[in-house]
Amino acid sequence: ITGAADDDPSGIATYSQTGAQYGTSLLWLAAWTLPLMAIVQEMCGRIALVTGQGLATNIKRLYSKKVLHICTILLLIANTFNIGADLGAIAKSIQLIIPSASFVFLIIFVGIVSLLLQVYIPYKKYARVLKWLVISLFSYVATGLLIHMDWAILLRDGLIPNFHFTKEWILLVTAILGTTISPYLFFWETSQEVEEQIAEGKETDESRIGTTKSEIKKMRVDVWTGMFLSNLVMFFIIAVCANTLFKNGITNIATASDAAQALAPFAGKWATTLFAFGIIGTGMLAIPVLAGSTSYAISESFGWKEGLYRKLSDARAFYAIISISIAIGILINFIGIDPIRALIYSAIANGIVAPVIIIFIVHISGSKRVMGHFKNKTWGNILGWIIALLMSITALAAIYS
Repeated sequence: ITGAADDDPSGIATYSQTGAQYGTSLLWLAAWTLPLMAIVQEMCGRIALVTGQGLATNIKRLYSKKVLHICTILLLIANTFNIGADLGAIAKSIQLIIPSASFVFLIIFVGIVSLLLQVYIPYKKYARVLKWLVISLFSYVATGLLIHMDWAILLRDGLIPNFHFTKEWILLVTAILGTTISPYLFFWETSQEVEEQIAEGKETDESRIGTTKSEIKKMRVDVWTGMFLSNLVMFFIIAVCANTLFKNGITNIATASDAAQALAPFAGKWATTLFAFGIIGTGMLAIPVLAGSTSYAISESFGWKEGLYRKLSDARAFYAIISISIAIGILINFIGIDPIRALIYSAIANGIVAPVIIIFIVHISGSKRVMGHFKNKTWGNILGWIIALLMSITALAAIYS
């Protein structure tokens, strides 16, 4: 689910624009970001399994409240903007299928439906259904295998980094990093690991402390599988858009219809419908992750009851934060930002916020006092700090640009 949510509408728009604007020259980011994102997600999962607590709770234990509040505020801003962008993308995608539908009505309708699903139906139940819509993203894989692509060029550009250092290039790279190594996934990963422990009967904090090597191994397989599938889709979205849109002179994606053209060689007249299903599926998967991760962070910060496994009556504050996040996300769509540009802007925002939180993740997962003998190995610490440094450099470059 985390991997599928990582290919949310923001990711699809960013990858599509990357292929359309730069061809295959940024394809190497699909391979190079895979270990980076998997390493960070693995650290998050390990923190949860060892401590039995979410990421915000662990930050609160080790650092001052001011540090925690800064992280939470940054997450809130990035996530809320991302929710708004995803809601706008879903509405535009539904209009591809039903052109006469009102954009305003669709925004409000999708937001309310998403909220009601989160409050009254366990996330994992309806996520099983939504995952079938996400399969439509593999139409990019099918298109890539159907059309003629020079695989020698794809292999070269998929492995060898290519740098441009223009303003647009810096912002797009930051967006790619932000939509693949996303801060909301860090909080979601830890909280979902905790919820799985609770589902297994470990309802008290004490019963969840500690883990086993087999549980760590299972989590690692899960993380790397999810991240690999996420980046496989990323690779083919960029490659297909490069070989369809870029080659035909379409270098700027202004609408959902523009992005859907990349699937035309495979889906023909059904391209827009297939694209729409992919956006709707990933968007409806991602919005609960975005709103939920914000609510987990804030609830843990203040010691409120939290968890999507809880009923509304047991965690009113938790669900109130989710409601407020979605309500603000709906309102964002009425301030005049183009939905497609908003998706890329939200990815850039994530790229700027992510390094701040990664610093704390690496420090916590490398702490012997917190993690015991499950702390990061030396190579894990080195890679973790390299990831934080790289993300910080791109974030500062984006701010400067």
